[in-house]
Amino acid sequence: MSTQKIVNEHANNMGKTVDFLRNELKSVRSGRATPGLVENLMVDYYGSPTPLKSLATIAAPEPQSLLIKPFDVGCAKDIERAIKNSELSLAPIMDGKMVRLNLPPMSEERRKQVVQQIKQLGEKTKVSVRNIRRDAIKQLDEAEKSKAISEDDRDKGKEEVEKITKKHVDAIDEVIKHKAEEIMSS
Repeated sequence: MSTQKIVNEHANNMGKTVDFLRNELKSVRSGRATPGLVENLMVDYYGSPTPLKSLATIAAPEPQSLLIKPFDVGCAKDIERAIKNSELSLAPIMDGKMVRLNLPPMSEERRKQVVQQIKQLGEKTKVSVRNIRRDAIKQLDEAEKSKAISEDDRDKGKEEVEKITKKHVDAIDEVIKHKAEEIMSS
């Protein structure tokens, strides 16, 4: 495998790791109601876990509430149960054929706790990116040992992997900083 292929493959994996972090942060409560807060919540729908976004439309008609309209009215109770059992600490209200969620304002102490949680998530993501870097360097070393690439190519590949790693770690820091500011300001 060429140096560029190894570097590109691992850069792609780092990008996926950052994208995963962004998706995870959508479900973190920031004080404002967003559909991302519950869209990936798993609902037991006829015996199989199904993401809420596949079962209903989710809208935020007001900054502090969400409205969930199930496609199948029969699963409204299942949606309500899934929300009650989740770690969101929200009380769903059955409103006819819909489920309404009112998000109370978060206290200052709770906001600080949430910021700490997202910082820990950011650190875990950085560890994942660094593990991908380690794997890339190991693969470059093995390719050089097996004479598939030259020593110079290996060193250039390592430099490029380091640059890409730094870029992704900086992106993680920026995502976490942005989310922390959003939480603390709402």
